[in-house]
Amino acid sequence: MRGVAEEIDVEAEGLLDGLEGEARVHRAELLERLIAHGVTPQELRTAHEEGLLVFLLAERIVAGGRTRTAEELAAETGLPADVLLSMRRSQGLPTPAPGAPAFNDADAALARTAVEFTELGVTPEQQQAVARVLGRGLSRAAEVMRTTVLELALEPGTSEVELAERYAERVASFMPYLGPMIESMLQLHLQNMVRTEAISATERAEGALRGARDVVVGFADLVGFTRLGEEVPPEELGDVADRLVRLTGEIVEPPVRLVKTIGDAVMLVSPEPAPLLHTSLDLVIASGEQGERFPQLRVGVASGPALSRMGDWYGRPVNIASRVTNIARADSVLATSEVRNAAPDAVRWSSAGARTIKGVPGAVRLYRARPLPPDGAVSGGST
Repeated sequence: MRGVAEEIDVEAEGLLDGLEGEARVHRAELLERLIAHGVTPQELRTAHEEGLLVFLLAERIVAGGRTRTAEELAAETGLPADVLLSMRRSQGLPTPAPGAPAFNDADAALARTAVEFTELGVTPEQQQAVARVLGRGLSRAAEVMRTTVLELALEPGTSEVELAERYAERVASFMPYLGPMIESMLQLHLQNMVRTEAISATERAEGALRGARDVVVGFADLVGFTRLGEEVPPEELGDVADRLVRLTGEIVEPPVRLVKTIGDAVMLVSPEPAPLLHTSLDLVIASGEQGERFPQLRVGVASGPALSRMGDWYGRPVNIASRVTNIARADSVLATSEVRNAAPDAVRWSSAGARTIKGVPGAVRLYRARPLPPDGAVSGGST
């Protein structure tokens, strides 16, 4: 207990409040070990307020212990302090207070990488665009990883100090594999992008990517997901959403791409209508085979010029596809006339009438897509 008392008055700081007997002894032991690993009094206070004391040992393993201010890190790496802060904000990480020693070894490694990218001609703005997308995905991955490691580390009757050490040991054992895993996955996704991303003759001639390009957009939405949330525990609701993502991942093939998940829906994009229509129909069929506890699926499809930015798509077809999805019946695929006219023989079509869609002038003609019969002939209802 002496080591703790020398660094911080744990009684005055309330770090032992509410604890008695063995729990108090274990907390004191944990505090001593944390300070022995270089955790500062301020870090202890913050972690205690947030209920994160047991994670501090693992944090030292993940990010390294030596902290610097933004100015110190800038002097060390050559990356200006304002760029360091912008990069941090781009990743969705909190911005430290001015002069706070909040940058660690992981920040330093990332800053040095940013400098190397700059030397290769990548602008800070381009780096920040990539950081925004990676930050969104990796924050969710980190949350899942933390839960997974905790499940492996937790045992009945585990004390705080035992959990902290066990969690840190698990993290240490996994760390050597995370970098190669993420690198390999990114390479595979880049490979897939190279295969599916078309570059027009105009773009080659101009030496620059144009803004909008023609794409087909589809949203697959779970019917009654909000109502289901009132009937089942949160864990089961989360499992339903995860099953939709897994199901989509199993069915989607190039040139169709899974762009993102939005709670109870997934967004798909394709340069051609037929592959996205077939994927949508396959999704509806597969969702119907998931059992009673899996909601019915509906899909809305639209096409037109859209803009790709930071891994997402924006534009008229995105907005229309989303609203057509809300109109579609359960277990159906509903598309605009542009999609139907571009792929008249890809599926079996039937008219679903004209509907008024918010933000779109005039009535929008819609068509229901169904699988072709086994012989592949297009029959009836295609006018």
